[in-house]
Amino acid sequence: LAARLLALPLRVVVIEREAHRAAVVRALGARLAAEGIEVEVRETDVGDPSAWPDRPDLVVALHACGPAFDAVAARSVAAGARHLLLVPCCPGEAVADEARALAAAGALGIPRHGAVRRAWLDATVAALRTLRLEAAGYETVVVPFVPPTVTPWNLAWRARRVREPGRMAAARRDLARWEDTLSDPVRIS
Repeated sequence: LAARLLALPLRVVVIEREAHRAAVVRALGARLAAEGIEVEVRETDVGDPSAWPDRPDLVVALHACGPAFDAVAARSVAAGARHLLLVPCCPGEAVADEARALAAAGALGIPRHGAVRRAWLDATVAALRTLRLEAAGYETVVVPFVPPTVTPWNLAWRARRVREPGRMAAARRDLARWEDTLSDPVRIS
């Protein structure tokens, strides 16, 4: 769908680590070739720097589970992507920021009640992800993607690389404060 919305001819690079999904994308790519859309599938992990094209116009990651969101965001920044549309899913303790936030929750006095703690963890991870993108030069908007009745992880990050120095500096300062809080919550609280 994203390929059809952009100007033709178009080249799409898909990075997919699971063979059965890569095969499905290759089959779709064969059909799109007649429409002037070239689809190249690179079967590897999104964290593999060699899989990424240089300066992609748009990076789309839908249902980026666990640490996949962070890997895609980091690789997008490193590759110099112009635009990002990233939708994470199910963070959990495999996400480094969530594990750190969970460790800090008790020291910060975050109530142990599941719904309260989950909301705090999700907000903390979302804040850190947003600040990292902004510190890297992206104007970032975080919006609901689907209703929360579909999934509790219903946010989408839309980001455009603008490299505005004031915004980047403010994000770096805010990110440093979050990092200090998570690394030593007792000192901060």
